[in-house]
Amino acid sequence: MTIEKVSQEEMLGNFKQRYAALIEENKQLAEKIKQNEITALKLQGAIETLQYYSSEEEEVVSEDEVSTEE
Repeated sequence: MTIEKVSQEEMLGNFKQRYAALIEENKQLAEKIKQNEITALKLQGAIETLQYYSSEEEEVVSEDEVSTEE
């Protein structure tokens, strides 16, 4: 295994570059998380609405069955 000698200035430049890249990536991921949260809330609302209407339809069908049996 060979040891590569790098100057402190070059190492500092590399570290700053990697740091900046990680900060930018974190910003992009944070934005993606926000977008996913918004989409998840919309889907949750749609699911709850469909479940609500589905349960209402079942109640109406049950009431119709009771009134037709009488």
